[in-house]
Amino acid sequence: MKKSFESDGHRINYSIYGSGSPVMLVHGFGEKGDVWSNQLTALESGYQVIVPELPGCGGSSFIPDMSMEGMARVLKGIFDAEGIRAGQASLLGHSMGGYITLAFMEQWPEFPRSFGLVHSVCYADNDEKRETRKKGIAFIRKHGGFAFLQNSSPNLFSQQTRDSDPGMVKNFVNSLSDQQDQALVDFYEAMMARPDRSNVLKDSKVPVLFILGRHDTAVPIKDGLRQTGLPDLSYIHVLENSGHMGMLEEKEKTNEYISGFLSST
Repeated sequence: MKKSFESDGHRINYSIYGSGSPVMLVHGFGEKGDVWSNQLTALESGYQVIVPELPGCGGSSFIPDMSMEGMARVLKGIFDAEGIRAGQASLLGHSMGGYITLAFMEQWPEFPRSFGLVHSVCYADNDEKRETRKKGIAFIRKHGGFAFLQNSSPNLFSQQTRDSDPGMVKNFVNSLSDQQDQALVDFYEAMMARPDRSNVLKDSKVPVLFILGRHDTAVPIKDGLRQTGLPDLSYIHVLENSGHMGMLEEKEKTNEYISGFLSST
C-alpha cells in the first residue's frame, strides 16, 4: 500500500507491506525504496514492512534540512503517522540509510526495539572520502546525476556479481534514471558533514545487526568489522560473494540474516 504524509508541509511517500511487528527498511544514496524488493517477499508474511522514499527520491519532496538528522526526523514522522510507539519497531538502513538510522538512534535511542546497519558504518568520512565526494558533486553538476550513477554504481557490486549476473547490475543501474541531481548533491554534502557516531553503538541498549560484504569497496570489510565490537549485543554476518549490494547480490542469505535477527529480537 502506497501512502504519504506531510512533514512540515512537505510530502513524503512511503509504502507498507504485510502485517505484524513493524520493521522499517531505509534505502541509501542513489537508490529508491524498491532496492529492498527482494526482502519484501521474505518479510511481509510475518512483519509490517515500512519502506520510505527519502526526501528528493521516489516522488518525495525535498525538505529544508537534508542532513542525516533532518531525514531521521522524517522517519520518526512516518512512525508517528502510523501510530507506532516506542519499543514496537525495528529499523534497518542500507549504506546512507544506515547513517540516517544512526542519526535516528542518537535522537530517539529508546524508540526502536532493534536496529541494523546493512553495508554501513558509524564512522565519519575521512579526508580522502570527502575529496572523493567533492569530485562526485562536481561531476554531477557538470554531467548530471544519472551519468554519475552509470559510472559509479556498477563498482558497488563485486567482480563476481558483475561477471555472473551482468543483467541484474544493468537493470539496477537503469532503475536509477529518475534520480534528481540536487538530491544526490544534498546527500553527498550531508554525508560529508555527518559526525562520527561510534557513541551510538557504544551506548545502544538494543541489539544491532551488521551485514557486511567481503568485497565491498564503499565500506571496506575491515572498517565494517571494527565497529561490531562497540554494542553490547551484535549480530554479525559477512556476505562472502558480495560487494556493497548484498540485498541484490546474495538476496537469500540477506533475507535469512534479517529474518533471523528480527525473530530473535
